[in-house]
Amino acid sequence: MKRTLITLLVSLMLCSVFSARSQERYFTEEQLPDLVNCLPAPPDTQSVAFAYDITQYMWGKTQRLDPERADMAKRDAVWSYKALLDEYIDAFGLAVSEEATPAIWTLMVNSLSTLDRIGHGPKAYFHRRRPFERFDEAMLTGEEDDLRGNGSYPSGHTIRGWGAALLLAEINPGAAEAIFARGWAYGQSRVIAGAHWQSDVDAGRYAASIGYARLQTSPDFRAQMALAKDEFRRVTSATGQNGREYFVSLTEAVPDAILEIRYFSTYNFVGTRVDGYLAPTALMTRVAADSLRAVSDDLMRQGYRLKIYDAYRPQKAVDHFVRWAADLKDTRMKTYFYPDLNKNVLFKQDYIMEKSGHTRGSTVDLTLFDMRTEKEVDMGGTFDWFGHESHPDFCGNPDTGAYDAAAARRERRGITEQQFRNRMILREAMLRHGFKPLDSEWWHFTLRDEPFPDTYFTFPVE
Repeated sequence: MKRTLITLLVSLMLCSVFSARSQERYFTEEQLPDLVNCLPAPPDTQSVAFAYDITQYMWGKTQRLDPERADMAKRDAVWSYKALLDEYIDAFGLAVSEEATPAIWTLMVNSLSTLDRIGHGPKAYFHRRRPFERFDEAMLTGEEDDLRGNGSYPSGHTIRGWGAALLLAEINPGAAEAIFARGWAYGQSRVIAGAHWQSDVDAGRYAASIGYARLQTSPDFRAQMALAKDEFRRVTSATGQNGREYFVSLTEAVPDAILEIRYFSTYNFVGTRVDGYLAPTALMTRVAADSLRAVSDDLMRQGYRLKIYDAYRPQKAVDHFVRWAADLKDTRMKTYFYPDLNKNVLFKQDYIMEKSGHTRGSTVDLTLFDMRTEKEVDMGGTFDWFGHESHPDFCGNPDTGAYDAAAARRERRGITEQQFRNRMILREAMLRHGFKPLDSEWWHFTLRDEPFPDTYFTFPVE
């Protein structure tokens, strides 16, 4: 009797759990569009479309040779909501978790658990053979035992990944381009892994879009989306993760400027692309960009264009600098940027700090480009050189513009009078139009009346 009672209680508890889980989804599988009636059948093995699938499978195998791309594909194979959402942190601009962002987390889990089911019907109906099975080859991600015999069309990972992109872009439309770029790569990871044909992935994106349209008809979904958007605004407002609307692209605001965004490349003191730089572009607050446009117009009349190395810098990038400086073994770029210094003094001498004026959005690192010679102007030193040679008062007085030849002769790397004068041309133009210099870097200027003097933004450069 006692055992029967316990069994009954367990059964009731399980029913309760399953009932609760079903209520978490906005629609049952039967209430979702039947993709067998929506999507075309997978390509016939004798078709041109299937030949393209094979070509893409071969392309995917070449992508495995890139360690970073291969690692991304392995991460994208992990079938969990947390792992998926962690992949969108940079693009979305916010880490999503059940503890820190419960409204967004609830929306994502409930929506994705609904979208997951839209692919069940066509997977079972078409029961397509996967590429690794057809070629009898190992997958990049080692999922062979789990996936062998499981239908390939459409890609379930892609449905989930593209669905997440659609949802996150609705919550934060300002980051839509970066979000969709990551969502696209998420699907392509399944081709690279050998889990899916390209047509499976393409169909997965269509399936997610169809399911997303269906979600819009649910009052519960719309209510939860409103809560998620409100939570995003509150959280990002408190942490500086929003505010993108106050920024403009320097490509648009200062169209004559040349961009060489060093932190998007590997040619910088870290030696790798810096966290938070998702595109080789430069952003500044609108008011700072307007002042920089005036500088550009001024210098254009003198025969120069501006060349931008960096402008707005997200806090994530600064954090990356701090981690790099703490790793004393990583000295791969020492020869190029700090040959006279040991890394253990970079904090002490304030070359690396936990906060940067760049993160407030009104600071820029730049130099001059000579329109006559079509070359970068010789400033007698490289951008981001850690040393006193980068100081504006090196071999001269920046307040008077006077060159000190005697001081230049005493220095091992003294600069010429023309190099000093070139620095002054940039400095004087920047000061004329409302910027103030930094006493340790000739290339660094901040708007005197910056609009956000106490706010350190964290949204990515995109």
